[in-house]
Amino acid sequence: MKYYFVVGEASGDLHASNLMKAIKQRDADAEFRFFGGDNMKAVGGTMVKHYKELAYMGFIPVMMHLRTILGNMKMCKSDIVGWKPDVLILVDYPGFNLDIAKFIHAKTNIPVYYYIAPKIWAWKEYRIKNIKRDVDKLFSILPFEVDFFEKKHNYPIQYVGNPTLDEVEKFKSEHNENFAGFTTRTHLEGKPIIALLSGSRKQEIADNLPLMVEAVRPLMDRYQVVVAGAPSIDMALYDKYLSGTGVKVVPNETYSLLMQAEAALVTSGTATLETALFGVPQVVCYYLPFGKVYSFLRRFFLKIPYVSLVNLVLGREGVKELIADGMTVEAARAELLKVLNGGEARDEMLASYAELKQKLGETGAPEHAAKLIIESLS
Repeated sequence: MKYYFVVGEASGDLHASNLMKAIKQRDADAEFRFFGGDNMKAVGGTMVKHYKELAYMGFIPVMMHLRTILGNMKMCKSDIVGWKPDVLILVDYPGFNLDIAKFIHAKTNIPVYYYIAPKIWAWKEYRIKNIKRDVDKLFSILPFEVDFFEKKHNYPIQYVGNPTLDEVEKFKSEHNENFAGFTTRTHLEGKPIIALLSGSRKQEIADNLPLMVEAVRPLMDRYQVVVAGAPSIDMALYDKYLSGTGVKVVPNETYSLLMQAEAALVTSGTATLETALFGVPQVVCYYLPFGKVYSFLRRFFLKIPYVSLVNLVLGREGVKELIADGMTVEAARAELLKVLNGGEARDEMLASYAELKQKLGETGAPEHAAKLIIESLS
């Protein structure tokens, strides 16, 4: 069968590539064509356009590149129609993908499937109308989404497990490097590690990394502080904020770093879930300019009590969240001290991580999704 994927960012590229591998195991004749990335390209098929040409975040960048964005949408729609796949599989990235779904549903008979459901439970809940109208099957990777879509909106959704759990468990099984080996290879010291996961976007790093560094500075006599360098970020950006601080950067090795860290300061996003699955106690830090304005508006626009995936899955505060004006140097340091070895909150947080894994269920999300997709098309 012919499978057309549309992906708009790095995490989607990774998740889609694993789903493609799982599909190939069940469908030896599978053909792939996609808007995607390097991970998908490595699996095989035809890459029409790289996701890096799609990924514009924020109002001003979107407006500046509006002509390019609209051109990419037009190209994507035309290419799908011309190739006539057996199914269109959209992966997250709702601003782009829901427009594609609307067009394909209205103009063709191609089934529209959505892997990694849009997070409309956080905001833009009105998009449920588009999903009900334009999406034939919805696959979830977060267990609490089942109640949201099925009970609240009477729309069927299938929870397939969480692919981040698969990726972390696979990494653990394939890597047995010890602390001494890691620190020697990466030219670090022998002191315990505090990891800083400051985000994957330039603005996130600019907003959060300087505050994180100030929070840990008094602890650097006992700990070495190491930043997880994001793949898409030039090292020069980190140098701008870290020069003269003694804080090191290890690029493109977040999982290896988490394997060895004692605790971490982490920006919100998938990184909070990854940190938890590696068993590293954390403080979620997400500073925003105009934080008081954000905190006020959040009461009206955001529909969720937490921002970290860890707490959303748990349904309670398992990790401390310091958001907007709540993210201060003093607060981050105080909360970090609570989860370092000997800290008063460390054991309780590790117990919460065990509960988190239980809620996420078994590994095998890509395989479960592939099975459901192929069975539904047969």
